Amino acid sequence: MRGKTNTLKYITLALLLINSLLFSSCEKFVDIGKAPNQLPVADVFKEDGTATAAVLAMYSYYTTSGSLPYITFAGGIEADDIQYTYATSTPAMNEFQQSAVNPNNGTVSSYLWIYPYAVIRQANLAIEGLKASTTLTSSVQAQLLGEAYFFRAFNYFYLVNYFGAVPLVLSADVMETGTQPRTGTDSVWAQIISDLKAAVTSLPSAYTGTLRTRVNKYAASALLARAYLYTKDWENAITYSTAVIGATDVTYNLPVPDSAFVNVSNEVILQYGTNNGYSFMGNNYRTSSSAGIPNYYLYPATANAFESGDKRRTAWVDSVISGGTTTYRINKYKLATATAGNEYNVILRLAEQYLIRAEANAQLERIETAAADLNAVRTRAGLDNTAAATKDDLLAAIAQERKLELFGEFAHRWFDLKRTNKVNEVIGAIKSNWVATAALLPIPAAEIAKNKTLKQNDGY
Repeated sequence: MRGKTNTLKYITLALLLINSLLFSSCEKFVDIGKAPNQLPVADVFKEDGTATAAVLAMYSYYTTSGSLPYITFAGGIEADDIQYTYATSTPAMNEFQQSAVNPNNGTVSSYLWIYPYAVIRQANLAIEGLKASTTLTSSVQAQLLGEAYFFRAFNYFYLVNYFGAVPLVLSADVMETGTQPRTGTDSVWAQIISDLKAAVTSLPSAYTGTLRTRVNKYAASALLARAYLYTKDWENAITYSTAVIGATDVTYNLPVPDSAFVNVSNEVILQYGTNNGYSFMGNNYRTSSSAGIPNYYLYPATANAFESGDKRRTAWVDSVISGGTTTYRINKYKLATATAGNEYNVILRLAEQYLIRAEANAQLERIETAAADLNAVRTRAGLDNTAAATKDDLLAAIAQERKLELFGEFAHRWFDLKRTNKVNEVIGAIKSNWVATAALLPIPAAEIAKNKTLKQNDGY
């Protein structure tokens, strides 16, 4: 119980410090004194304990805001990945399924814009405070700074992929950033890469704790490899994915599919912990009834795209029949609820790194090397080696493998279709109302009303 008690203590302190950090930065408007649970920003970063709690607030934000699953659901529903059980009480999600998202959509505003920028603001406060501090233990200071850089990059990664150009806020001063215009995507990507490189340099290789729930050097390297893949820097994508795959001071491997998502899995590079041991994903993909239909389930064409004998199909997909209709449920996470379960929210895992390196090598026409990494993923799935022997065939095979390996996880399929210029071809074939401008979400109308420098995306 001691570990759980300490975790709850730090989360409680972290949430109090969120208020401290946010309110103390507004002194320019009026000074009414500090409430008893608030500290000046400089004081927060004087001691290791309070500084750690301030950074842990960025982790606890995902367990309290509920924003984490919507990063997955919005893109998954837009793509040929996830389908949604429409309910008249929640029309916001149906707009994603129709690829007709309204600028007043509450999910876009709250979960995909406001919450990411709230975490970015916390990261900016932490980066400024940590850099200014002269009293922290140097190793603690470096680790916390690396975590703050990671969280800023992580949230900008999803903002730029969902919205394109977005305000690149790098200061905690609301007077400076409140009227900031959108920044071009190239600059946003450059900042993501810069932050992740800084994180790799600052973070330790070893995990803090036993269940890989805090960012380490390899988690930052894994996200950096993805960022380089998305920006077509093939050599650097190979460099950083190789750093993860070839790590010798941390054990990473590809277990059988049934064991990939338990919280002691060596495939996990980063996961966010939960108090009761069940994930946000499982809670939405599973039901308490063995025959229940969840809110979010697998697109039928994806469920039927697996090769014969693919162990992932058996382990990660099941089905129920109701009224003559088959619903394919996402079974990567087995628990819909629990009191002492063994599943957390898996953020980064090893299979993606093999597929990143395979794709980057294929782009450089290193066919045998690329095929070897693709085959590592296929072997874990119980499949024969790929028959692809040319660059184009191999890239197509890797894209298919990403679809079947990463379904239901953090909008991978949606982003893959967009970055490889396949979105109009694939989504246009399955949605009669598809228009190319739907590849980007609308900037929330309320944000444009508050900040007149923001310009709306085309088509809205």
